Amino acid sequence: MPEISVPDVPVPDVPVPGIPVPGIPVAPRIPAQNVPAAITRDDPRYRSLTKRSRNTRFTGSPDRVHVPRTAEDVRRAVTAAVRGGSRLAVRGGGHGLEGLVDDPAVRTLIDLSELNDVTYNAGRRAFGMGAGALLGSVYRSLYLNWGVAVPGGTCPSVGLGGYVQGGGFGALCRRHGLIVDHLEAVEVVVADGPGEARTVVASRDPADPHHDLWWAHTGAGGGNFGVVTRYWFRSPEAETDAPQDLLPRPPETALFASAEWPWESLNERDFARLVLNHGEWHSEEDGTDPAYESLYSALYLNQRVVGRITLGAQLDGSTPDAGRRLDEYIAAVGNGVRAPCRVTRTEMPWLQATQRDVENRGELTRSKSKGAYLRRPYSVAETDLLFRYLADRGYGGHTTVVLFSYGRKVNAVDSAATVVAQRDSVLKSYLGTYWTDPAEDERHIRRLREFYRELYAGTGGVPVSDARTDGSYINYPDMDLADPRWNTSGVPWHALYFKGNYPRLQRVKAVWDPQDVFRHALSVRASD
Repeated sequence: MPEISVPDVPVPDVPVPGIPVPGIPVAPRIPAQNVPAAITRDDPRYRSLTKRSRNTRFTGSPDRVHVPRTAEDVRRAVTAAVRGGSRLAVRGGGHGLEGLVDDPAVRTLIDLSELNDVTYNAGRRAFGMGAGALLGSVYRSLYLNWGVAVPGGTCPSVGLGGYVQGGGFGALCRRHGLIVDHLEAVEVVVADGPGEARTVVASRDPADPHHDLWWAHTGAGGGNFGVVTRYWFRSPEAETDAPQDLLPRPPETALFASAEWPWESLNERDFARLVLNHGEWHSEEDGTDPAYESLYSALYLNQRVVGRITLGAQLDGSTPDAGRRLDEYIAAVGNGVRAPCRVTRTEMPWLQATQRDVENRGELTRSKSKGAYLRRPYSVAETDLLFRYLADRGYGGHTTVVLFSYGRKVNAVDSAATVVAQRDSVLKSYLGTYWTDPAEDERHIRRLREFYRELYAGTGGVPVSDARTDGSYINYPDMDLADPRWNTSGVPWHALYFKGNYPRLQRVKAVWDPQDVFRHALSVRASD
């Protein structure tokens, strides 16, 4: 996907029509004749807009697609959908893992890809970003213009829209926290009453009468309360109003190491040693060693057919003895593993590092995914189960279990400060399987479901909140958590994602979307 262009010079935010912004005059409403027409099935652009999902298991067929250029365009599109009784959904970057957007019931799709500017707003003392901007473009604009960054994810083609609302994490999170920990305000088109939709700005300020609406956008996932058209970011600890001081400054360079162990040389003992070493390091790290504050690590436990297991890790290149400390980490994970290990190292400028598409899977575009927060690493028994599934020579799919480093600054935030309630985990786990042939959907999906159910068999097939696990991550949406065939824990899906924050989300839903205009299989319900 080509990079979206963003301004190369700082420009003020474009104010929302009718919504005052301190220091910026109110803009007049845009004449109706200038609003872009909806794109319908007979338009040659239709297929490009309805087939943007990275998971090709899901393809929607809405009656119309809107590509708004302003918040007012969005407001009019939402108003038309509500008046016409047309089920609507919103698309950001197209990285949704489930069919929450590409649902056959959706008749109106709002594609935010043209809301992609990145600006500095002196009146708000914050950086404004269109909800359709892609992370790679956001990093580029923030860094080249102001030398700052948001602590976002590592896939540059992910869109801000849904990623932020899910409480996204990434390579800078152990040093700077989650991206929502820096969210200052959000602009949302809501349908909270009869007649026309309206545009509301909600901020982090507890005195803001719309504060609860801001809070609801810090981890509940997309498609719940309205259409986010714009985000503003400023770090809560910012001590000056200078733009270069309002967000984290990323490292000048990123130092990478990749360690690979070939499957052909791995036995069950070596596999277990890798997983247990990795878990032990993260479990025992006490957070006092500043050298590893910038560590971002992912252990890819790939299916045997992939040919290798990989540990990718990076550190701030300016960290004293960065190379030695990264080598020590790789050595600790590989300690006692007798299989040969190939280690490669590279250093590159930080901005260049953010532009790599690490999630390109070629033709393997069909997938099923699941997640978990780990308060404790996988046990010996769980590691044995991982080996049994991943070493299976009779399975031709590409299953992977990824263990992401977590904690540090993420866990310094109170669990009620944002919707993201999981604030004491040491690892984040992702389970996914990938394939090409639609005729094999059921086989691959069932196998991953059974894998996950066995992994968490002691707690009803799901990672309930206990001493070892702490639920799941809404940006890895999994409709099976709401299915009693696969979740026999007695713990509802929303408790796995939001824990004790769900009742407050329900109250926000009842106020801001009482007609349940914005809904999908895992959306917040105003009542049980």
